[in-house]
Amino acid sequence: MALASQKDFVSGLMFMAVGGSFAWGAVSYEIGDAARMGPGYFPFMLGLILVLLGSLVTFNAFKSGPPGGDKIGAVAWRPLVFILGANLLFGALLVGIPAFGLPASGLIVAIFGLVIMAGYAREGAKLKESLILAAILAVGSYLAFVKLLNLQFPVLPWFLAN
Repeated sequence: MALASQKDFVSGLMFMAVGGSFAWGAVSYEIGDAARMGPGYFPFMLGLILVLLGSLVTFNAFKSGPPGGDKIGAVAWRPLVFILGANLLFGALLVGIPAFGLPASGLIVAIFGLVIMAGYAREGAKLKESLILAAILAVGSYLAFVKLLNLQFPVLPWFLAN
């Protein structure tokens, strides 16, 4: 049986690795059952679903495909660096990094930082588009997480919080 799609094969393996990690990490929490879910129920089930999907994708990689197979191309470094960096920046801005003396900047600033930095993952990114998207996401996130769900985390930068 020949490998028809390298992309599908590697993607399926990544799904299975991430799903297995989620499921394995969740067993240290109380799982519960569908009627009385514990804190580990959702990550455990999500992990199992990812492993199942990864298995299906990996299996489909052996089906017939284009002549020569669907090969993996070069690594897209620009999107990889900007997307990962944007997520790290979001976390650092949201709660700060006390070890480096960086105070919490809050949800609004963190969302603007995330969207603007992630926007540069695309060639020809425009700051105006990122600012509009960030404003919409900031308002929506504030309404959803702070007002509706009552989650307690900093919303504004430390100097505007009081």
